[in-house]
Amino acid sequence: VQLVESGGDLVQAGGSLRLSCAASGFTIGDYAIAWFRQAPGKEREGVSCINNRDGSTYYARSVKGRFTISSDNDKNTAYLQMNSLKPDDTAIYYCTRGGWGAWNASTSYDYWGQGTQVTVSA
Repeated sequence: VQLVESGGDLVQAGGSLRLSCAASGFTIGDYAIAWFRQAPGKEREGVSCINNRDGSTYYARSVKGRFTISSDNDKNTAYLQMNSLKPDDTAIYYCTRGGWGAWNASTSYDYWGQGTQVTVSA
């Protein structure tokens, strides 16, 4: 099982990025895929989750209306479209597989990617 994130970059506030999470060793259609982020000195927090078994999606309050999670089962890849980025969105973003409990609890997931850095300048 492997998850590989990409798409992180340095952008100005108000800009957009799309993160990708390429999965291998399993079929993402059978799992929930979530994005978490961790900023320096802060705890890892859940950003968004898509349950590919029923299509339901979840968002943290801080990103709702700005971020959109999606999944392409043919490519076995999940995405996080991030619009109207703010400096507070600066963090390392991780994708993860699982979702057997609360969507925003890291303990609900088993495999994690290495992360991709998103930096938003003011």
